[in-house]
Amino acid sequence: MAFEGLSQKLSSAFKKLRSKGRLNERDVKDAMREVRLALLEADVNFKIAKDFTAKVTERAIGSDVLESLTPAQMVIKIVNEELTSLMGSTSSRLELSSNPPTVIMMCGLQGSGKTTHSAKLAKMLLSQGHRPLLVACDVYRPAAIDQLKVVGAKAGAPVFEMGKDNPVKISQQAIKHAKDYGNDIVILDTAGRLHIDEQLMGELKQIKETVKPNEILLVVDSMTGQDAVNVAKSFNDLLDITGVILTKLDGDTRGGAALSVKEVTGKPIKFCGMGEKLDDLEIFHPDRMASRILGMGDVLTLIEDAENKLDAKKAEEMADKLAKNKYDLNDLLDQFDQIKKLGPLKSVLSKLPGVGNKLDNVDFDDRQIDRLASIIMSMTPKEREKPDLINASRKKRIAAGSGSKIEDVNRLLRQFEQMKKMVKQMNGPSGKKKMRHLPGLGGPGRRGF
Repeated sequence: MAFEGLSQKLSSAFKKLRSKGRLNERDVKDAMREVRLALLEADVNFKIAKDFTAKVTERAIGSDVLESLTPAQMVIKIVNEELTSLMGSTSSRLELSSNPPTVIMMCGLQGSGKTTHSAKLAKMLLSQGHRPLLVACDVYRPAAIDQLKVVGAKAGAPVFEMGKDNPVKISQQAIKHAKDYGNDIVILDTAGRLHIDEQLMGELKQIKETVKPNEILLVVDSMTGQDAVNVAKSFNDLLDITGVILTKLDGDTRGGAALSVKEVTGKPIKFCGMGEKLDDLEIFHPDRMASRILGMGDVLTLIEDAENKLDAKKAEEMADKLAKNKYDLNDLLDQFDQIKKLGPLKSVLSKLPGVGNKLDNVDFDDRQIDRLASIIMSMTPKEREKPDLINASRKKRIAAGSGSKIEDVNRLLRQFEQMKKMVKQMNGPSGKKKMRHLPGLGGPGRRGF
């Protein structure tokens, strides 16, 4: 995640505070010096980092904090509140028009992920019952229209295009088309440039004045750090944007843009891209992001991901099978698919309270699930239903078919049997209820798989 380095350094600073028991003003100021350095290393704007630590220090050296029974926890609570405030306090939703269609104008520099995130937004809106229309207004970049058609088809959203026609005319005709065909949201994928120039801004201002969009969302690449903030400021000065979409927040970046862009532009971060798949778009919640940064986890987002991405019917069926001890390798294969839907395992675990900061030096190989799945898929349907049938010759065939070793097949079968024993132990009179506390994950992810 983007804030791994920052989280680690903040955790180190707060660990020193906790070890002191009672605090004095000097302790707080020393800790805030470390916090300020951590923010600067995360590419947070210097003035913002300075003002942030000044606010925290002012609140933390009050008598109600220093004289409390848990002063270190009180300081961390203040840091959490100020981080949340810095990123916008509350999540900001899309402003939908009472007179459809709602027009969303997507803008940003070339390479920021604008076209892909237009499709991500369309897919999210489709899941909420809307009928979005993607519009190809980038008539300059080679294959931009084709790219929008491809990602639009993957998202399940229609794409309106008029070839290399005038972008202002295209946006006008798209709105007319949306009214005729019942699309309640129009997403304009406008042209980008490698840098901000008069021609780009002139065209965007003309589209804005002509179609009067309800939302102007700026897509910025969080990996560019302070450059992303400077881009946001320039676009906001010229277009008066309504919000920001930060991309690549799942990457190995310092994350300073997320902590600076709201303060510099006054406009909220509305969404963040957390991966390459079209499902990997999240509503930006400042309070949850602050909790992630401080290693407190983000259970609410994890629950929402599970509700949105996992098959509830399959989870219920799995709970029944586990309770009745009728779980076989076909079910395990289904569970692997469910786990993969939640995203990279490290990202999932980082949302659990107290776990995030402990994962910094842990290497997770998500391909391991694919390797295990290939072993199961190399078995016959009968072998998956009754693993006891698998003898030495069958193991040799399965290993050869999956490109693995016999030891790998043995390990999988051994761990599967251990998991079944664990489930049997859990299954008392209320066993079924116990297993229902593991929707979508069943159990294998917790015991060696």
